Amino acid sequence: MAEEVKTPKLDELEKGPWPSFVKEIKREAAKNDMSKDLLGQLEVSYEENIGHWKHGGIVGVRGYGGGVIGRYTDLPEQFPALREFHTMRISAPSGWFYSTGKLREICDIWEKHGSGLTNMHGSTGDIIFLGTTTDQLQPTYDELAEHGIDLGGSGSDLRSPSCCVGPGRCEHACYDTLDMCLDITNEFQDELHRPMWPYKSKIKMSGCANDCVAAAARADISVIGTWRDGLTIDNDEVKKYVAEGFPIKSRVIDVCPTKCLKYDKESDELSCNTDECTRCMQCINMMPKAIKQGKEKGATILVGAKSTIVKSANMSWVLVPFMKMDAPYDEFKDLVNRIWDWWDENGKTRERLGETIYRLGMGAFLRGIDMPAVPQMVYRPRANPYVFWQPEDIEKESAEA
Repeated sequence: MAEEVKTPKLDELEKGPWPSFVKEIKREAAKNDMSKDLLGQLEVSYEENIGHWKHGGIVGVRGYGGGVIGRYTDLPEQFPALREFHTMRISAPSGWFYSTGKLREICDIWEKHGSGLTNMHGSTGDIIFLGTTTDQLQPTYDELAEHGIDLGGSGSDLRSPSCCVGPGRCEHACYDTLDMCLDITNEFQDELHRPMWPYKSKIKMSGCANDCVAAAARADISVIGTWRDGLTIDNDEVKKYVAEGFPIKSRVIDVCPTKCLKYDKESDELSCNTDECTRCMQCINMMPKAIKQGKEKGATILVGAKSTIVKSANMSWVLVPFMKMDAPYDEFKDLVNRIWDWWDENGKTRERLGETIYRLGMGAFLRGIDMPAVPQMVYRPRANPYVFWQPEDIEKESAEA
C-alpha cells in the first residue's frame, strides 16, 4: 500500500451532519490501492477544477455489448492503480428490494474483483460497480452469473428498466409495477445486452401520477399509472377533515388545475366533474382518507423525455391515454416494438426517440407506428408543435364541405 494520501479539500466534505462519500472511499482505501489512488486523483480534480478521466475503449464480457463502461485515468504515472478503472452496471431487482444475504454476496464479489466501491443506485437504476481492471471483468461477470445476477444496460441499447416501489409499499399503485418491470426486463434481453440502435432507450414505470421514478422527465417510454373512471370520494371522511380544520378550499379546491372539484359548505360534501379531471393526484395526496382513485385502473403511455444532449431537455408527452396493464403486457410490448422499429429506421446517431419525433414531426411518428392521433396528445389547442394537418386531409375536408 502507498503512503497515506493528503486530501485537505476532500476532508471538508466530511464535515457537517450528512453522510459523506469521502468517508466511505477512505474506509475502502485503507485496504485497496485503487480506492486510495481514487482519493488522490479526486483531490487533484478539486484543486485544478478538471476531471481526469478518459472514457472509451473496447472492454466488456463475452456475448454482451453493454453493461461495462471503459474508464482510464489521464494521470497514470501519478495514480498507477487507476490505469484501468472500468465501471460495471449490475441489473437491480424491481423496486430495489434486496435481501441482506444477496447484498452481502454482491459486495463480497466486488471486493474480490474490484475497488469495493459501489453506487446504490445510479440514475440508470442499476447497481454501479466503480473501478476494476480489464482482466477482472470476465471473472466478475462469471461469479455474478453463478449467483443469479446479470449486467444492466449501457451504450446504444435498452437501459435497465426501472420502476417505483408500486404495490410493494404504496396504496396509490394503479398496476403492478414490480411484476411489469421484471417481465419487461426478461422480454427484452437482446435489446438490453446488445447495442443496436442510434442511441440509448429507457423504459420507466411509475404506479401513479406522483411518478416517483421521474419517468415523465427521463424516459423515452414512460408508463404512468392512472384510472379511467371517476374519483372515489368518501364524504363522511371529507366531513372529518373539515371538522379537524383542514383548509379544503386553499389546499384542494383552489389548486385543482382544471377546477373540476366542487365543495358544498352547507352539506360538507365534495363532488368531481369527471370529464374535466386530469387525474393529477393533487387532491388524493392532500386528502388520502377521503379521496381515492377510481376502480378501472391502468396506465398512460408517454414518450420522448430526456435530458440535454443533442437538443435541450424534453418532458414526455402523451401517446396512449389509457391502457390496461395486465400480465403478460402484450399490448404494451407490441407498441414498444413498433416504436423501436420506427426510431431505428429514422433516428440519427446519438438522437433519442423524442429528438427524432421533434425533427420529423408527431404526424410522421404516429403514421409510422400505425396509431391515430387523439385529443389527449395535445395539452391545449395549438400548443403541441408535433401535430400537423396533412395536405391530403385538408383537401378531403374541403371536398366534403
